[in-house]
Amino acid sequence: MYGWIWRHLPGNAWVRALISLVLVLAVVYALFQYVFPWAEPLLPFGDVTVDGSTGTGGGQ
Repeated sequence: MYGWIWRHLPGNAWVRALISLVLVLAVVYALFQYVFPWAEPLLPFGDVTVDGSTGTGGGQ
């Protein structure tokens, strides 16, 4: 897949590298701005089961 993208980008190697960097940055931006906020309520990161109030651990 990456080879196909590289072959279809215009310009020499430096221009292709710059365009590739811009494409990667655009994908990361889209993930952080749209995909991750949409998926966050669907993930179980807020379901914390450790609370430290029981005192049944091997501490003091």
